Amino acid sequence: MGSENIRIREIKPVLAEYISRSRDLLKRSAVPDDDAVHDIRVYMKKSRAVLRLTAPLMENSLSDRDLQSLKRVGQLMCHWRDTSVHRKTLKELRKKHHIIFSKLSDNEKITSLMSKPETPPGPDEDMRNSIAEIDELLSRTYFRLRFNQMQKIDTYNLFVLLGLSFDTVRKIYLDCRNRVRPEKMHDFRKRSKDFLYQLYFFRPMNPSGIKSIEKRLERMTLNLGKYNDLYQLLNTLGYVYPNELSNPALDELVIKIREEQDYYLSKVWPEAYRIFCPGKELTAILGLNELK
Repeated sequence: MGSENIRIREIKPVLAEYISRSRDLLKRSAVPDDDAVHDIRVYMKKSRAVLRLTAPLMENSLSDRDLQSLKRVGQLMCHWRDTSVHRKTLKELRKKHHIIFSKLSDNEKITSLMSKPETPPGPDEDMRNSIAEIDELLSRTYFRLRFNQMQKIDTYNLFVLLGLSFDTVRKIYLDCRNRVRPEKMHDFRKRSKDFLYQLYFFRPMNPSGIKSIEKRLERMTLNLGKYNDLYQLLNTLGYVYPNELSNPALDELVIKIREEQDYYLSKVWPEAYRIFCPGKELTAILGLNELK
């Protein structure tokens, strides 16, 4: 496949929009709500995915600095997101297993996680400092982007790098399929999202075919995210088996959580196989063979 066959979306304006929208969401209210936190984190993931793809073709170190800045934004917002996700996950489990939860009404950890904190009149000092740091990081990244020569990127080399990103995800998929480990499954999700967000820029090459793969990746990563949310909840609950303190209700809840994890994995594997099956070339998966 030659460079003349590789048509991509212009990258720099899209990346600038990700950063600009994140800044707008941050300033929308004194304390970012759950939706704003979620959307900003998604924009950060999309931005980092773009920078990971393009960095090897850049002649300066701006991409590395931007990657570190946007990674720091995600770290600062991580705790804000985790608290609300644990609460939402537990409430969904309670709807399905209210009898189990009635037996755990005296469990302080669960009660604390499910209790929505009172909305403060304004951000406390720690949050003000975090918001200020995030705003500064986004502002500097947006400014540096002006000097990023992404318009000069060779599209053929960029497609080669997309292939390397695809190969990275396939290797992790094979590892996970042979031995399920929560930490590796989380890595599978992260790198799959990178590939999904990178693939968006190649959509002009085969709009319908690539959109179809994007939808599969979205479903797959969503279910991987559900699996990981349950894993993180188990970690937060501090559940260990075997343990000296017998708590049949908690044991039963954990079994139900494990069943939920099994369910989400059952939806992940078929989609993952269709995309990352060993032996398939990326061009074939994206329906690009006719462009060779």
